[in-house]
Amino acid sequence: MKYTMYFAGLIACFFSIVAVQAQENKFLNSPARKLQLAEFAIANLYVDEVNEGKLVEEAIVKMLEQLDPHSTYSDPEEVKKMNEPLQGNFEGIGIQFNMAEDTLLVIQPVSGGPSEKAGILAGDRIVMVEDTLIAGVKMSTEDIMRRLRGPKDSKVNLKILRRGVKELLPFTVKRDKIPVYSLDASYMIKDKIGYIRINRFAATTHEEFKKALAELQKKGMKDLILDLQGNGGGYLNAAIDIANEFLGKKELIVYTEGRRNPRSEFFAKGTGEFQNGRLIVLVDEFSASASEIVTGAVQDWDRGVIVGRRSFGKGLVQRPIDLPDGSMIRLTVARYYTPAGRCIQKPYESIEKYNEDLIDRYNKGEMMSEDSIHFPDSLKFKTHKLARTVYGGGGIMPDYFVPIDTTLYTKYHRQLRDKGALMKAHFHFIDAHRKEWLGKYKTFNEFYKRFEVTPDMLAQLVATGKEMGVEYNEEEYQKALPLLKLQMKALIARDLWDMNEYYHVINDANESIRKALELLEQPDFEGLLLKKR
Repeated sequence: MKYTMYFAGLIACFFSIVAVQAQENKFLNSPARKLQLAEFAIANLYVDEVNEGKLVEEAIVKMLEQLDPHSTYSDPEEVKKMNEPLQGNFEGIGIQFNMAEDTLLVIQPVSGGPSEKAGILAGDRIVMVEDTLIAGVKMSTEDIMRRLRGPKDSKVNLKILRRGVKELLPFTVKRDKIPVYSLDASYMIKDKIGYIRINRFAATTHEEFKKALAELQKKGMKDLILDLQGNGGGYLNAAIDIANEFLGKKELIVYTEGRRNPRSEFFAKGTGEFQNGRLIVLVDEFSASASEIVTGAVQDWDRGVIVGRRSFGKGLVQRPIDLPDGSMIRLTVARYYTPAGRCIQKPYESIEKYNEDLIDRYNKGEMMSEDSIHFPDSLKFKTHKLARTVYGGGGIMPDYFVPIDTTLYTKYHRQLRDKGALMKAHFHFIDAHRKEWLGKYKTFNEFYKRFEVTPDMLAQLVATGKEMGVEYNEEEYQKALPLLKLQMKALIARDLWDMNEYYHVINDANESIRKALELLEQPDFEGLLLKKR
């Protein structure tokens, strides 16, 4: 018996050694070993000194480029910048600002934040941070932000120039966590119709959305316009939580599946606060990923009407892989599918073609005419409740198409915007008239109804444009005039109040919102979907 156990142990040991050797041989002959040997040889034998870290980073980037457009590598600094907006906060002094003539101009201190508590006001100019001059020295915005940000409870000394005060004012600001909101706006756009705009799907999005929804419902909201135009995505869980607000219990929201990732399904819990009201979702060519998850779920369950233009078409799921130095690989591990089984990922033959897709769409006329868009029969799917035809393979196609409005956009307008003339002229107006306007318009509603951009303001804009090298064109100026007036009014509203008021003004020119309001005037809402079978 003793010998039997001995030989059994010996045999087990032998096979373990064989298995280990097999694994070693497999590794020795693997592509990974080849890569390791190449890096070792370069680092130790190359004629000149090399930066190993940079070489490895570039090798990783090149490998990922061979996979798909959304598998990426980010260095530690890029990871930090990427995570802050999605985490919902960062640590700093709490101001909204713009750079005006090489000087940091405070647009608004964050309500209840460190700067407001310290006494900093909208319109103040930050001239010095500690003993370093930051105004008029061509310092990059990134460098300025790095000086203003810092750990919670740390202090930073500022010197500020305030309109009407000759000397610089000293302030000491105690840094704190500053919220980064993912909702740009929420307001009653019309009697019984609420409007919510989400700019990204972050860790705090669901909480922000529920709060906004409750406030609108208190004001009598029965119908909702959810604006996802320009929303490039974010966290999958945030998208699932938002979709849950609209769908019934056990209705599938999305599922994911990949080569090494078995099918995972995500269902609505039936706890949503807006399961029954009339819903319209706005999308455009920049609505992607998490935005398309929400839109696809709403469309596949015939829960609401989708309005706008075909969405971006990103249906790949990335898994973040943290590396020891703080860098990160975001690796595509699965595709996501809408409840009807659509994968809305657009083709990616090459990164070059992929990156030029939106330009190709524009050149082919797709953004101006619904008839320019064609899907093969193989990409047809049926919605769950009304058996309407919907399409996969390249973004979410809206139920009601709204062409891009090119009538107001001219070369002259574009140059005023791109060269910063519009922003510079607006800073001049807000700086000179802030107190006057706040005294004249006690509420935003008064401003919205009564404020008009004056001929003097427009003349100042044209003069500012000339100073910045924008050649005046009378025909193009007249064509762009309604849009210029609206943009100036919206920027002033933002600086006197906040982004909510900015969108309240600028949305007056949004054709998709106009279409949504037109559809909500129809008594037979379900009939709007049946027309699109």
